[in-house]
Amino acid sequence: MQRYIGLDVHAASCTMGVVDYRGKVLGRPMVLETKVEPLVEAIKTIPRPRHLCLEEGTHSAWLYEMLVQHVDELVVAARTDRRAGSESKDDERDTYELANKLRTNSIEKRVYKDLGAFKTLRQLVRVYGMQVQDSSRVQNRIKALYRSRGLETAGQRLYTASCRDKWIARLPTEMRPVAHLLYREYDAVEALRKDALHEMLGEAKEHPATKLLASVPGVGPIRSAQLVAIIVSPHRFRTKRQLWKYAGFGIVMHTSSDWMQNPERSWKRDKINHTRGLSKDYNRTLKAILKGAAGTVIQRADVGCPLFQHYKSLTGNKTKPNLAKLTIARQIAAICLAVWKEKIRYDPAKVKTTT
Repeated sequence: MQRYIGLDVHAASCTMGVVDYRGKVLGRPMVLETKVEPLVEAIKTIPRPRHLCLEEGTHSAWLYEMLVQHVDELVVAARTDRRAGSESKDDERDTYELANKLRTNSIEKRVYKDLGAFKTLRQLVRVYGMQVQDSSRVQNRIKALYRSRGLETAGQRLYTASCRDKWIARLPTEMRPVAHLLYREYDAVEALRKDALHEMLGEAKEHPATKLLASVPGVGPIRSAQLVAIIVSPHRFRTKRQLWKYAGFGIVMHTSSDWMQNPERSWKRDKINHTRGLSKDYNRTLKAILKGAAGTVIQRADVGCPLFQHYKSLTGNKTKPNLAKLTIARQIAAICLAVWKEKIRYDPAKVKTTT
């Protein structure tokens, strides 16, 4: 008999409940300490086959790694927003709600947690992203300091050590100590960013997939490491359209009142204009990587690159530049998926100019 386990996880305690294949509650819910040993012991008391479901959160990656070998199926469900005051809520209800969603296969979105050999790379990519954000924040603070005095700050020379004294001399005396402190902060963060980049690229070299993806135009070693850490396995996506949706490039169409009655009193689908747009539920980091790769292809203006030629043909046919860039980003995503699945390097001769 199939048994479905819901696990509501908190920092100090977890609530575990079990239902059978009909949705009947089996026993009373168990309250356990958020530690591996008591959770594993409790799961082992439940006869197989057993299926476990928990929500995405701070502990979900750790619990997935520790518990996946003790169940027949482990699903991490994305959090769903509940409208405030719309329904009662407590740990027991949440536990059985997770168990029944798994039983009825009604989980709206599952979070992929099987990182395999890419655990270290995933963490290094995450740390590198943090360091890039911190460096950008300090740069913005330095620019804001000069702009507050009406000074133009275009370009990167503002941050170079050889030009700093000239820039600081243009500030009032009372603002110069602040500039020195911000430059010290920038130097510290920039040094950490370079160290994080070195560690990330060193780990990326251990995975052959990063070398294949780096051969795709606009991707390179940094973006290839980020792509591998986010996607983990290309076989998660059966077709390129599934990857497009995950990256925020999927087209969403909405219709209403689709059917109309003709004079013969039969029904036919009405030809109406569809409201279209891009999918709202996507991985924002992945979208930024692919859009950045498309921007690199466009900015380099390599006439020998079929992707750049495709962009020029689109804009030449009066396609808006932002839509043409979106098309190139979708094409880069499709190429990365094909290169990764087939385990071959990028070949410009195989690139199609339609998507």
